[in-house]
Amino acid sequence: MNNVIKGTILATALFPFATMAAAEKINIAIGHQSMCTDTYTAGIVIKELGVLEKYLPTDGKYAEADYDISWADYSSGGPITNQMLANKLNFGVMGDYPLIVNGAKFQETDSLRTLYVAGTGYNLKGSGNAIVVPVESDIYSIDQLKDKEVSTPVGSAAWGMLLKAMQDNNIPTSDYVLKNQSPAVGAANIAAGKIDAHSDFCPWSEIMEFRGTGRQIYDGSGTGVPYLHGVVVRQDFAEEYPEVVEAFIKAVWEAGEWIRADPMEAVSQMEGWTGVEKEMLYLYFSEGGHLTLEPSIKNAWVDALKFNHGVLTTEMAIPPLDFEAWITEDYIRAAYADLGVEYDADKAVIVAPVAANKGLPMEIWHARDGVTTYPSMPEFLKAMADMQGTDAKLNATCVYDIETGLKLFGKTAFWVKSSDDYATFLRKGEAETYAGANDGTVISFEDTIADFVTAG
Repeated sequence: MNNVIKGTILATALFPFATMAAAEKINIAIGHQSMCTDTYTAGIVIKELGVLEKYLPTDGKYAEADYDISWADYSSGGPITNQMLANKLNFGVMGDYPLIVNGAKFQETDSLRTLYVAGTGYNLKGSGNAIVVPVESDIYSIDQLKDKEVSTPVGSAAWGMLLKAMQDNNIPTSDYVLKNQSPAVGAANIAAGKIDAHSDFCPWSEIMEFRGTGRQIYDGSGTGVPYLHGVVVRQDFAEEYPEVVEAFIKAVWEAGEWIRADPMEAVSQMEGWTGVEKEMLYLYFSEGGHLTLEPSIKNAWVDALKFNHGVLTTEMAIPPLDFEAWITEDYIRAAYADLGVEYDADKAVIVAPVAANKGLPMEIWHARDGVTTYPSMPEFLKAMADMQGTDAKLNATCVYDIETGLKLFGKTAFWVKSSDDYATFLRKGEAETYAGANDGTVISFEDTIADFVTAG
């Protein structure tokens, strides 16, 4: 065999191995929370729809890339940070207070860092977190929690909200018993009456209300600080694979568009993926829902995060956080440019629920016929009255809190009748104040409907 033939055979034999050697395996490990609605657009939605794969780069240095995407589901944000510190996760999706802890813990090390690269969703006034008591409890306001046992997932957004709310009401941590309980454990203890109150993030308060085990006494809007979630990525990963980070942000953007395009279809699919009832998800993701899905990093969000860091500094002696080094818009601006979407236009818009939801119709979700809307309260209540005595099965009814603009379940709202007018509230105290100022009476949902049975 001559040398030319030998060389040809050798080259042919080695060619597949040379190709394999050139292919780089890129591990993309993502920590998300399937039981936290505000993380869905950076978690369960893009996981189940395979949106990230659509945007991952396949040219240039990525031409031979072999992507290995893994998803790890957590009950709150704290464990995600721990796994990122251990280099077991590249991306983390979590709420405002956990994001701050993430950035501060990484900056506390000699060399490790994370970057805050995108949001997922928000509520301008802070709704999404809430404090819940057992449904039969005689506690109706946060000032009644003094000397009580209050649980929360420590390190979560709801934990931070609880600390801020207690600060605002002059209740130091020494004046109540704080217990660390996961959302599922806290909800179970509320149902069993084993805890006085439980503070949790979306959608746990609505889950407890919908299942008839809990009642909200405090909504995060009481803090006056925006409620937001976002995406952090290890800086070493981002610097090595910037286009992968941009692909992830594109996927977050598309996930939000998918939900907005057909909220009913979206919540039905998400119920199957998460086990969270679609009625609760509808409160968050439908028109007028609690969340605005949009990933831009607004100046107001930076201010809110800095404020929240101050709360943690006071209460928990958290390490310093260099926000200028931590927050970057480079990746999201590049992602938006590739998508052909104007980033600064999105960044400039902030949705305020009180204004945005004013005039939205009430809704009745019929199990067979779907959602029907009613532009006025009398029309809504007359429809409810007409359905009484029939075999109609209702999934849910939706009204709005006139104080916060929040969409509420009709059965859990506090109703005020004033002459021939009706108003709905999230909290009993505000309903009573409104009733006193308008010569009204706080009545039950059933009694409200009964007015229209008699009238009919």
